[in-house]
Amino acid sequence: MRSEIDRTVWKLPFRINFQRGWPCPTCGTGTLRVKADTFKHEEVRKSKIAFNHEYWDPSWTTYTFSCLLVCGNRECDEIVACTGDGSVEEDNFVDEDGESHFDVREYFRPKYFEPHLRLIEMPENCPPAVSALLDESFKLFFSSPSAASNSVRMAVEELLTELKVPRFISKKKRRSFISLHQRIGLLPQRYDQTKEFISAIKWLGNAGSHATGQINMDDVMDSYDMFALVLDEIYHPRKRRLQPLARKVNKKRGPLKSKS
Repeated sequence: MRSEIDRTVWKLPFRINFQRGWPCPTCGTGTLRVKADTFKHEEVRKSKIAFNHEYWDPSWTTYTFSCLLVCGNRECDEIVACTGDGSVEEDNFVDEDGESHFDVREYFRPKYFEPHLRLIEMPENCPPAVSALLDESFKLFFSSPSAASNSVRMAVEELLTELKVPRFISKKKRRSFISLHQRIGLLPQRYDQTKEFISAIKWLGNAGSHATGQINMDDVMDSYDMFALVLDEIYHPRKRRLQPLARKVNKKRGPLKSKS
């Protein structure tokens, strides 16, 4: 199974002199950094107006920004466009001499990447209909966690279709949709170990379908972590090759043959 998502990379804001190092969406090995002289930010109109308020303080300041990111892998050198918003936070601290200091720091949160980033890997043989919906979710992740979660739910529907689970039931020459909950129950027995995870993804996706604001980035990343595990269970070729070996060793309770 792949390791879980490093949430500090995807969730927390960044500073110009302390960037998060997002993984390159093209090569998957390089790290993205802001390209020199491309970062631009401006205070938005609402923030400028608020400056005249009687009780204004620096934390009311908000920005919009844009920049180009470049992959650190010289064999890749991919360029990614990024836009988002920013804010100001006040930081009070005491130095080693006991002196109090006040600092104002600017923080920025990305909203869009082009090309979009990929929060989990997908097996090469992952069905295109499933990977397309996960890619759509990745595009929405930073700007709308609820919409991103809903796309993951749709990916579950497509995954079940790929696994030959029916979408409809026919009664008296009429076709009716089968609910996702019922479809999960119709999964063949060989997929029993994935049902618990698929059901959990469904519940998070259901919440993302309703405009209640109860889905956040952590919830979506929970879905991604579980979906990655499900895809590994179903499509990962290394596991399929090694599973028969593991069963034979377990059955014999030791080596299959003596080694010289």
